[in-house]
Formats: sequence, C-alpha cells, structure tokens
Amino acid sequence: MARTDVAGGQHAVIHCGREHLEAIRGIYNHEIVHTTALYEYEPRSVETIVSWWAAKQAAGLPVLGIEAAPGVLAGFASWGPFRPFPAYGHTVEHSVYVDERFRGHGVGRTLLGALVEEARLRDLHTLVGVIDATNAASISLHRRLGFTHCGTVREAGFKFGRWLDVEYWQRILVTPT
Repeated sequence: MARTDVAGGQHAVIHCGREHLEAIRGIYNHEIVHTTALYEYEPRSVETIVSWWAAKQAAGLPVLGIEAAPGVLAGFASWGPFRPFPAYGHTVEHSVYVDERFRGHGVGRTLLGALVEEARLRDLHTLVGVIDATNAASISLHRRLGFTHCGTVREAGFKFGRWLDVEYWQRILVTPT
C-alpha cells in the first residue's frame, strides 16, 4: 500500500484493527465537538465505535489507517454504501479523518489515494465524498486527487447555531463493463 511522511518518517497505510478503535473514536469525537466535518452533536461512545467497527468487518468494508508511530494512529479512512438500493452497488460514500496533530504531512492525501486504489481493486465505479462546504482543506484534497464537484445541498445541516451547506464530490473510476 501507499506510504506517507508523518513528521519526518515513512509510514505505510495499514488495515486498522481493534487496537485502533479508541484512537478512531478520539479522532471522530474531536471532529464532532470542534468542527463541521461531521454533522453530529454528541461524541461517539465506546459502544457506538465497537458497533461501527463490527458492521464494517461484517460487510467486508475497508478501514485504512496510518500510524505516526507504533500504536499512534495519525488518521483513518473508510467507505460505506452510498444508498441502500441494489443499483447503487458500485458506488460508495467515503470518509477520511486525520488527527489534528498530524495534519499537513500528507496523511489525508495518502489515505484517500489508498481508498481509490482499494476501490479499483474491488471494481467499484464511483466514490462520493460528502463535505461541509466550508471545509476548504477537504475540498482541496479531493480536487487534487481527481474528484469533481457534482452538487451542493443548501442548508442541509444545522450545527453551532448556523445552517450548513454540504457539497458532493465524486470520482468515477474506469471499471469493467
């Protein structure tokens, strides 16, 4: 898998294990409490993350990560169904989250690139990112990796006392007929 420089060293993309769940929960909860990257209000409980993990494992969905040091998760990425109908079976909605301590070191770029490669290996056709319209870093990342803006839903969410617009970014992959 891909490698990235995290604070001066090369680190490989890994498949996250149960040992990463608390770090994943910490990254999610930071985003929930401090940003509009997630349109949630309450931090996720241990039980919620364990259920999330179990569902990903049962469905065979990837949870990729990069460790800044052994046991120190710098970021993670995954995908899930775009919509729960059979015709959408070749389209997934992905997410990429980087621990704030490790931003600016290529972690997000490497994780998103690894998701794209994993999608190609699984003959998926379309990856969709649903991004808060004010998240300039995520929008820039997606643009740099060949995603295109394909729609905006105005005032789709309400958080921190204001209405939030959400943008859809997609990358269509060449797949078998």
